[in-house]
Amino acid sequence: MSDQHSLFLPCPRGLEASLVAEMEQLASPTLQVREPVASGVPARGTLADVMLLNLHSRIASRVLLRMGRAAAAHADDVYRLALALPWERWFTPQQTLRVDVTAERGSTLPPQGAAARPVWRSSVESAQSANFPDSLLFAALRVKDGVCDHFRRLGQERPSVDRQNPDVRIHLHLGAADALLYLDTSGEALFKRGWRAEHGEAPLKENLAAGLVRLSGWTPQDVFFDPLCGAGTLAIEAAQSACRIASGLNRTFGFERLAGFDAALWEGLREAARAMHRDAPAPIIASDIDPRMVAIAQANARLAGVEDAIEFKQADVMDAQPPAVLAAGQAGHIVTNPPYAERIEAKGSEADEFLPRLGDVLKRRFAGWHAGLLLADVHADRALRLKPTRRHVVYNGPIEGRFFTFALVAGRPARRIGEVTPPAEPA
Repeated sequence: MSDQHSLFLPCPRGLEASLVAEMEQLASPTLQVREPVASGVPARGTLADVMLLNLHSRIASRVLLRMGRAAAAHADDVYRLALALPWERWFTPQQTLRVDVTAERGSTLPPQGAAARPVWRSSVESAQSANFPDSLLFAALRVKDGVCDHFRRLGQERPSVDRQNPDVRIHLHLGAADALLYLDTSGEALFKRGWRAEHGEAPLKENLAAGLVRLSGWTPQDVFFDPLCGAGTLAIEAAQSACRIASGLNRTFGFERLAGFDAALWEGLREAARAMHRDAPAPIIASDIDPRMVAIAQANARLAGVEDAIEFKQADVMDAQPPAVLAAGQAGHIVTNPPYAERIEAKGSEADEFLPRLGDVLKRRFAGWHAGLLLADVHADRALRLKPTRRHVVYNGPIEGRFFTFALVAGRPARRIGEVTPPAEPA
């Protein structure tokens, strides 16, 4: 358990610095956090750190343990890499496996002698898609062959493949000129917390929501308000953080099926996490105009163990008022993922009027508050008629967006088309 391992924690693009801060807050003396790279953070740590990261990280997508790295120009190169690695240290051939693969844009790994062609970041999970590059699928198959032949060389049987519910997940990442092989210690992606009963039309992944809450500047001592809550993801992530509920407390992980798994240590870490629980120190409020979504959000909060920490309301955002009186030294934060396009029209508002009206509400009624809005339009601040304090480039999967943060000050509502601007009041 005390051996150091090279780790990599992928995360949604734009949240790398937030993930570093989260990892450092674990304050593990054996965890060494490295400089972040695009879409993730390298680290070194023990298997106990692996458990801690899986249990507590709200922002990481997975915790990967690096097995090996080698130059790779062809699929046979990844076969030789997989063949040489000590897989028997981690699992037996009686356990099923699956190989996932990602590739940096512009990288390629054709069969020996085949012509190279550029690819996008992909996953073997989508291998049945017509857009999945054959070269990447072949590379994943060659990793599987290398692992199986490694066990055969030891005089053992070949492991079987199970794409749906494998015991062990192996991750191949292809760079421009090299290949890295990892053991996936998480199993299912970490954003799958185990509490989502239902979701809305455009669900926000839990780890992206957690990252946005952190980027907003909100702390558990501040009031939190999501007036467009949908399935409640942002409020639930805030509430679990405020109540100190570990994000992975109620799910299982891939490391539990690896050789050398210390069940007693794991239960001790889980028990320590349970002992951290507290009541939320400040109000957390979530509302939506759609009563069906409010009911879904409440059901999700119940499964997440934070139903009592969140006040749910059915309300139109255009009627929103500060939902709590701020105590001395306390800040108020609006953090939300506003709807757009057909989602706006379904709520009874015209798309081209929604953001200007929302901006008016924020200026007129929430002076002194802070706001963080995730918007698909990179110039949405112009429609809001608000000046952002920060613009964070974030990705919801492959979709680029902006998370704008605002320090709200009182202002006259924006002039509507056809309105006459009133004369200035005398000083």
